[in-house]
Amino acid sequence: MTGTPSRVRLGSSDLSVFPLSLGGNVFGWTADEQQSFAVLDAYTAAGGNFIDTADVYSAWAPGNTGGESETVIGAWLRSRGNRDDVVIATKVGMHPEASGLSAATIKASAEGSLRRLGVDHIDLYYTHRDDETPVEEFVTALDELVREGKVRAVAASNIGAERLAEALAFAEREGLAPYVAVQPHYNLVSRATFEGPLAEVVAEHGLATVPYYALASGFLTGKYRPGGPEVPSARAEGAARYLAEPRGPKVLEALDTVAAEHGVEVATVALAWLAARPTVAAPIASARTVDQLPPLLAAAALELTPAQTALLDDASA
Repeated sequence: MTGTPSRVRLGSSDLSVFPLSLGGNVFGWTADEQQSFAVLDAYTAAGGNFIDTADVYSAWAPGNTGGESETVIGAWLRSRGNRDDVVIATKVGMHPEASGLSAATIKASAEGSLRRLGVDHIDLYYTHRDDETPVEEFVTALDELVREGKVRAVAASNIGAERLAEALAFAEREGLAPYVAVQPHYNLVSRATFEGPLAEVVAEHGLATVPYYALASGFLTGKYRPGGPEVPSARAEGAARYLAEPRGPKVLEALDTVAAEHGVEVATVALAWLAARPTVAAPIASARTVDQLPPLLAAAALELTPAQTALLDDASA
């Protein structure tokens, strides 16, 4: 059964987003500018409006220094004149030349992201990875960006339950901008990375969840199979390791069953399962080519039956 995707509000913010976020990690890495523009055009043409990037994307690629993804997205925004139609999320704290969450790093990194994106404000600004910086310092620095109009809302990625609770409590006590969302590693073959104490804090405070690695580096597309052919992909090694775990093949079998029942691709089911989890607003998935986009977009309209959800829950437990 399918429905029409409606926009989802991100926590207590005024940001309303399409229930599938387009990951920008491939832009300027495995997708050149022309390919990236084509994917961005196709995503927005289908109703998508939530684009995820980071200042570090893609510093790991030979010849890159970080900021390539933001630069590509910025060029696309300028060429299309559609800044007000999209919600841009980016992150601070993992760029090789601007690591950590000190107030000075946050301030300088935000200016760098604004410049590369060619915008006057960032819609959703994540602390990319928690570190030893006192919550008082980074929460205050993020609040200053919000007060200056350079950031609309703030969020956290790769943070533990205790630190998240501490940051939320400090923001509330001091009347500062609170985190409205979290971006955890979360998918059908990696549930413990979110479920439990972190998910409980998120639910208790009404935050939205925007999971990354939603397709487990491509494993949950179904193209990696026991004894199957090698997949030519930059992520093949990361995805293939799930085959060595008992849960991996069980999850693939359950996904195959549900996908056949709906006549959709395996990736569509994996994302639909994630999107229906408590607090999840929009899983993040990336596409290097326009051809890879339809099964991702289809997840926004796919509704699983209780029996199908239970099958996937059991396989992934």
